[in-house]
Amino acid sequence: MTPSQTPVRYDISRSDLVALLDGEPRYRVDQVWEGLHQRGLDPAEMTDLPKALRAQLEDLLAPGLALVAESESDAGGTVKSLWALSGGSRVETVLMRYRDRVTVCISSQAGCGMGCVFCATGQAGLTRQLTTGEIVEQVIRARRRAEPRRLGNIVFMGMGEPLANYAAVWAAVERLHDDVGISARRITVSTVGLVPGIRRLAAERLPVNLAVSLHAANDELRDSLVPVNRRYPLAELAAACRDYHEATGRRLSFEWAMIARVNDRPSDAAELASIAKPLHAHVNLIPLNPTPGYATSGTPAAGVRAFQERLAGLGVNATVRDNRGTDIDAACGQLAARSIAPPADAGTGAAADPALPADPAAGRRSADLLLR
Repeated sequence: MTPSQTPVRYDISRSDLVALLDGEPRYRVDQVWEGLHQRGLDPAEMTDLPKALRAQLEDLLAPGLALVAESESDAGGTVKSLWALSGGSRVETVLMRYRDRVTVCISSQAGCGMGCVFCATGQAGLTRQLTTGEIVEQVIRARRRAEPRRLGNIVFMGMGEPLANYAAVWAAVERLHDDVGISARRITVSTVGLVPGIRRLAAERLPVNLAVSLHAANDELRDSLVPVNRRYPLAELAAACRDYHEATGRRLSFEWAMIARVNDRPSDAAELASIAKPLHAHVNLIPLNPTPGYATSGTPAAGVRAFQERLAGLGVNATVRDNRGTDIDAACGQLAARSIAPPADAGTGAAADPALPADPAAGRRSADLLLR
C-alpha cells in the first residue's frame, strides 16, 4: 500500500502552498511556510494569521504523524516516540540529549526489507516507504520536544534503509537544510551498503555525513550477517566509500555491532583496520542488544574495550557508543520491535526507490551515531 493520496502537512511544496493560499496576500505564503518549518507551529498556533485562515489550514494541512506512545529513560535524556502513519503503519524516533548536543534518530521506512540477521527491525520486514513529509515531520516534532535546548544533529538511523527510499530521503535532507535550517554537516545518512545509493549521494549538492553499517570485514562473514553484501561485496563498497569521501570531504564512519565470538576477535579487528585505515574512517563500536530472532549475545564490556584498543594499535580511531534507551527498546536494532502492532497495510509491501536495484535483504544500524 502506498501512503495516503492526500498530502500530509510537510509533503506540500512552496508552490503547493501558493496554490492553497490563492486569494490571500502573497506574504501569507512566507508566514505559513516559516511557521511550519522554522517555528515548527501547527496552523492553529500561527497567531499572525487570521483566525478563519488558521482553522482552514488546520483542516487542509493534516499532520502526518499521530503520537501513539512515548517513553523516557536515562533520566529523561532519551525519549522514544511511537508514531502512527496513514494506513496504520508505525515508526519511531529517538531523541537523545547530551551535555553538549541534542540528536534525533529518525526513520525512513516503516519496517525494513534488508534482513540483517541480528536486527529486530530487519527481522520484521518492510511495510512501506515513508514520504518526505513524514520524514521531515519527525524532526519538527523532535525539535519541539527538545526545547528549550536546540536540536543540532539528525541521524537517519531509525527504522528502514534510507538509500532504499532515496528520493524521499534526499528531498527531506534538502528541506531540512534549506527550510528547517539544519546544516548538512549535521545530518548523517546511514546505509548497510547500497553502492548505487552511495554513488548518487556523492553527486548531490549537500555534503552530508555517511555512515556504513559494516559489522564484518570479510565477505563470507558479512554475507551471513548483512545479506546485501552478496550483491555489493566489500571491494565494491570500499570503492564507493572512497569516492564519496573524495567527492564530499566529509568524514566516513563504520558502524560495528559487537557480537560475541562472531566479529570481536583479533582477526576481525585486523580485517576491519585494513578497510577503515585507508579510508580514514572512524569506527563506532556498538555492543549488540538482544533481539528475539537472534540468540547470540553482545560482546561484554571488557571485550569491547579490548577490540577498541586493538584498532587503536592498528591506527584506527574507534569510539564505543552508549546504547541509550535499551530499557525502552530504543537502542540499536530494537526500534519499534516490541511495541508495534500489525499495521493495516502490512503484507502489501512497498517498492524500493525505482532508481535503485531491487534487493531482497540487508539490514539496520545504530540509533546512536552522534556528531561531534
